[in-house]
Amino acid sequence: MGTPDARPARLDDVARAAGVSRATASRVLGGYGFASADARARVGAAAERLGYVPDPTARALVRGAGVRLVVAVVGRDDRVFDDPYVHRVVSAASRVCGPQGVGVALEWLPLADPSGLGRLGADRGVCGVILVNTTQAALDAVPARLRGRVVSIGRGSPTVPSFDVDNAAGADAVLRHLYATGRRRIAMVTGPRWLSCAERSVTAYRDLMGAAGAPARLVTGDFTAARGGTAALAALRRWPDVDAIYAASDATAFGVIAALRAHGLRVPHDVAVAGFDDLPYAAVSSPALTTATHPVDRIAAAAATAVLTQARVAPTTAFASTLVTRESA
Repeated sequence: MGTPDARPARLDDVARAAGVSRATASRVLGGYGFASADARARVGAAAERLGYVPDPTARALVRGAGVRLVVAVVGRDDRVFDDPYVHRVVSAASRVCGPQGVGVALEWLPLADPSGLGRLGADRGVCGVILVNTTQAALDAVPARLRGRVVSIGRGSPTVPSFDVDNAAGADAVLRHLYATGRRRIAMVTGPRWLSCAERSVTAYRDLMGAAGAPARLVTGDFTAARGGTAALAALRRWPDVDAIYAASDATAFGVIAALRAHGLRVPHDVAVAGFDDLPYAAVSSPALTTATHPVDRIAAAAATAVLTQARVAPTTAFASTLVTRESA
């Protein structure tokens, strides 16, 4: 009686022989995703030594859908697609993913129902997800099969690492600058109050006003110029003696300045204005905008790299924000 043939080599055999994870071996042999040059060489050598032949059906399933990283943005409606901040996240993620042969897709998660994350978890063409404008409901909706392949720009959880700017420190620096230059009746146009990042800057504002013995003067905004203009006028109607307005975003600040000028007020002589983001236009606006830096490109690149490499990262990675003083305040 003849000896049965040995079973064909499997993906797990190749990974074990190469000393890498199964996921890394799959990415190398499937020709998608990120892997170091050393890992690619070891996996290739192990596959050749073991005579490994990839399952054509499995490969077709992966390649047929197109491998992509999904930037999933939480918002009240699909106008989140118009947000320049979202565009910067997608652009930075694309620069990381493109050389690895991974596409980047953008999806909207309705604020009231982020359950679409379950569909993304079941999609074999999705190599990972970056959450943006993250809420607790979105974190709760992350399916188990996405864990290890999902990160957040914003608030995180024990299973979803967070990458974000230290906007509390940035807001504090801007507000202290306004106070140091003699402004005492400072109003703030906030971001959307359902966002945790918006609340951090509000906390910094309340703390400074409280320490100075001054009342908090808050008007809710939504990070847009249009709302910034209407919020500025609302603040002036309620507190006519306002001598400075801190806007939670540069776009909001641009709207504030336009509204003040339309009503005959000079910036910064009558009312100083400061923002947050340091968008390119901030340096050339009239007047040039005092603001704090927001390294969106670095944050998004770090988030995308964490997803592609599936490397262990800290639960929270904070990026510094620094004051940039210009003519508006």
